[in-house]
Amino acid sequence: MASGLRRPLVLSVYLISEEPNAVVFIVVAMLVTLLVAGLVVLYVAYPHRGETMPAAPWLGEALGKAAEAAPVLGEHEADLLRQRT
Repeated sequence: MASGLRRPLVLSVYLISEEPNAVVFIVVAMLVTLLVAGLVVLYVAYPHRGETMPAAPWLGEALGKAAEAAPVLGEHEADLLRQRT
C-alpha cells in the first residue's frame, strides 16, 4: 500500500467485534427504556384517570400503589419553590 493512501475506517464493525459487551449493554438499556415508557403510558391511560386496566387489572393496581407511594409537593412547598425562582 502506498504511504499516501489510507484505508477507510469501519468503526461499527471494529466496535462490535472488539466490545460485544457494549452492544449488549446498549440493547438492554434500550429495552429497559422502552419498558419504563410503556408503563408510564399505561399509567396515564388508565389508573391516573381512575379507570381499571381491561387486560391486566393487577398491573393497574400496582401502578396506582406506586404512584400513591411517590412523594408529592404540597401547595406550601410549591409556593416556596416558585418564590425561589
